Amino acid sequence: MVELMINGETRRVPSAAHTTLLNALRGQGLTGCKEGCAEGECGACAVLVARADGNGTRWESVNACLALLPALDGAEIVTSEGLGTPAALHPAQEELAVRGGSQCGYCTPGFVVSLAAEYLRPERTPGQHGEANGFDVHSLSGNLCRCTGYRPIVDAARALGTPGDGDPLAARRSQPAPRPRATQLDAADGVFHRPATLEDALALLAAHPDARVLAGGTDWGVDVNLRRARAAMTVAVDALPELRTFEVDGDMMRLGAGLTLSDLERRLKGRVPLLREWFPQFASRLIRNSATLGGNLGTASPIGDSPPVLLALEAELELVGPGGVRVVPLRDYFTGYRQTVRAPGELIQAVRIPTPLAPVTAFHKIAKRRFDDISSVAVGYALRVDGGVVTQARIGLGGVAATPLRATEAEAALEGQPWTADTARRAARILGATGTPLSDHRASAAYRAAMLEQSLLKFHWETAQEVSA
Repeated sequence: MVELMINGETRRVPSAAHTTLLNALRGQGLTGCKEGCAEGECGACAVLVARADGNGTRWESVNACLALLPALDGAEIVTSEGLGTPAALHPAQEELAVRGGSQCGYCTPGFVVSLAAEYLRPERTPGQHGEANGFDVHSLSGNLCRCTGYRPIVDAARALGTPGDGDPLAARRSQPAPRPRATQLDAADGVFHRPATLEDALALLAAHPDARVLAGGTDWGVDVNLRRARAAMTVAVDALPELRTFEVDGDMMRLGAGLTLSDLERRLKGRVPLLREWFPQFASRLIRNSATLGGNLGTASPIGDSPPVLLALEAELELVGPGGVRVVPLRDYFTGYRQTVRAPGELIQAVRIPTPLAPVTAFHKIAKRRFDDISSVAVGYALRVDGGVVTQARIGLGGVAATPLRATEAEAALEGQPWTADTARRAARILGATGTPLSDHRASAAYRAAMLEQSLLKFHWETAQEVSA
């Protein structure tokens, strides 16, 4: 059994090791939470989760289809049913209704939850994101609607004001959020552990090297749903304090591997321009509210979006295990398709980014959709240009080989050369021949090579004036 606070009521909910929050809620009669895709792309299953925000609470929207129920033991959840009643609609529900934002209604509960999360965002102020009410319309990028069309939904978002004094969820923000609790669940489909300490986690992983390490679950949840994957043991590490650090000193930024991407984005406050450009292009707000750097790097996917930017930033990884902590440059971390130097029993503890940062940067993501999609090709750039000459070039690539990689030959072709169109063209030809791209349902090998070449030409076009100034 798992204990949850759901819509203000404490419930003990039956759970197996791989039960999703979505299925558990529907089993409790809360059928507003729906399965549309089972992989976190449609948002029909969105719910609010109370997360710690200093000494208070932040309401964040997450995909219930990807969240394993045992990982939420002790959590506080609000579903679309808990936002309002037919006699007293929540402002998000009311605005969506009066502006014609619902037709068949299947996607509506998820949209309502995402609208409510942004409505309750404490930093929202008039004028933010170019909107009079400060509403970030991209907070809805993880919600899909197939029949209404988005204009009336966006109209509802733009009509939302600020929470009134009587709004119970707004008032709840000043109170502490539930802390993740140590959990052990033994079930027929496996064992689930949330260890209380890093020492306990490492001991479990040392004893069970094949255990599934769980952070945000946005990748593993897809395997659980669509491939019926099951782990004999799952060890949740996202709440460990050692994996949730955030430090900025004179020559290093240290980003905890267990912090969600949304949390990192807020803490960084735009001080890393390359990451500032990258964050909105990583899946959707629903995913970024759960996904972590440690999880994205831990999967070692060749099309993960974080490696290209982190390679360009010359990031290092702290790997912690029974023997202590060792530091590995990210360029040396990947050894083969979904293979890394991380030893059994080790965890990614933090990502280190050296400072000062290269001033000329960009992230280019080529995908079928502008947002909430998997990359066909991803490129991170970080250049230092002094007196019009490239003194250092770092280029990280994803989607063009069995692993993410540095484009060292293209970097060498740039370094020591003037940052001109001719230099960019010469280096672009080299970049286009980098890696061993494959043809698949996302893109052909020829297209991927062409996009690499065009990406560098675009980067020069975007930055030439900035550099000459």
